[in-house]
Amino acid sequence: MNYYLAVDIGASSGRHILSWFEDGKIHCEEIHRFYNGMDDVDGHKVWDTGRLFGEVIAGMKKCAGMKKIPVSMGIDTWGVDYVLLDQDDKVLGRTYAYRDSRTDGMDEEVYRRIPERELYERSGIQKAIFNTVFQLQAAACSEPEILKSAESLLMIPDYLHFLLTGVKKQEYTNATTTGLVNPETNQWDMELIRRLGFPEKLFTGLSVPGTFVGKLREEIREEVGFDCKVVLPATHDTGSAVMSVPNPSDDVLYISSGTWSLLGCELAKADCSEKAAEANFTNEGGYDYRYRFLKNIMGLWMIQSVKKEFEADYSFANLCTMAEKETIASLVDANDEVFLAPSSMIRAIQEACRRSGQQIPETPGEIARVIYRSLAECYGKAVTNLESLTGKRFDAINIVGGGSNAGYLNALTAEACGKTVYAGPSEATAIGNIGAQMIADGVFSGLKEFRRCVFDSFGVKTVPASL
Repeated sequence: MNYYLAVDIGASSGRHILSWFEDGKIHCEEIHRFYNGMDDVDGHKVWDTGRLFGEVIAGMKKCAGMKKIPVSMGIDTWGVDYVLLDQDDKVLGRTYAYRDSRTDGMDEEVYRRIPERELYERSGIQKAIFNTVFQLQAAACSEPEILKSAESLLMIPDYLHFLLTGVKKQEYTNATTTGLVNPETNQWDMELIRRLGFPEKLFTGLSVPGTFVGKLREEIREEVGFDCKVVLPATHDTGSAVMSVPNPSDDVLYISSGTWSLLGCELAKADCSEKAAEANFTNEGGYDYRYRFLKNIMGLWMIQSVKKEFEADYSFANLCTMAEKETIASLVDANDEVFLAPSSMIRAIQEACRRSGQQIPETPGEIARVIYRSLAECYGKAVTNLESLTGKRFDAINIVGGGSNAGYLNALTAEACGKTVYAGPSEATAIGNIGAQMIADGVFSGLKEFRRCVFDSFGVKTVPASL
């Protein structure tokens, strides 16, 4: 049996999924799950990459213990965050998290060198204050000596792959989230990088999903008890999730629903038009250079945050059930930056309702209802914008990722968008990660064959469009 290992690390948790192909279907087994989260250090939000790599190794050891040795493995994470290395490949400074406030005002600094409209035309990436381009500008302003002394820049999954293999690869799909990749050439925009004053040596040739990185370093082989190939998936988790959308059509509408909700479609060519910029749509790189034309929506981060604040230990299923029984009609703008990293998500939602003169939610059920209905409202508006921008008309919407399990939100989405919802698979990111490895290994001839198999392999629920 050929096993493939996906290490999927999100902003709040990580998991190791072992997969194999048997009897015409993809089978998956979760073998390790672990916590992830930002740490507060000296007033900054940072990632503990040492802890993350320790969890990567811990999950790999479980493969050896189960005597299920993968032929290959790959790691995906969230986008935009990076590690700087010195000439000895040691980490320089802190590994900042995208929700850190150091990027405040950095958009104005960047636009002094590159006008906002030109930046979008050159990258196709929507403005978000946490984009890598603004993070690097923050580094240039507050820690210039660190940026100048850096010899390498690796996105988080690139760095973890380097720790496993000793080989540095900058993967394409995640690189596009930096706002520094040219959608015409699918490589770093070196002219843009020069104009911004970033060290050119940090940006090397980009590698696509399916690329062989290397075998495990000797000390890693000894520690985990086996050797295997490391193969690049779409290392940006949304890139992997969209790979597993169980629809082989070239015109598919999707929501990758997790900590963030990414709503969009695939385009053969990036749309860097003024209208797309005004609608704040982004063109992220996808598998086989299929552009993910999508809108970033705050997503389940809001319900994840309030869940942590509630004194009682509610499950997400409990909160969905409670929300469905409430009648409060208040809505908030789920894309408002006040919800990006508030000290209290509950208070932020209540204050937003207070400012707009709406009923203030008090109970967990009321707060959950406001969040879920607000998300669905954002989805509906984003779909209208997307269809207007692309000239396409979609009859259905595929929801993949953890949010596909939220039956109440799925029903609200079908109503708000006026489209049939196909929900699942929930482990979409890990499955897409596996897909890149399986295609590279010849199990599938390409993306469409893989997507058909995803539909056949995993239960996809149907929620009819509201009449």
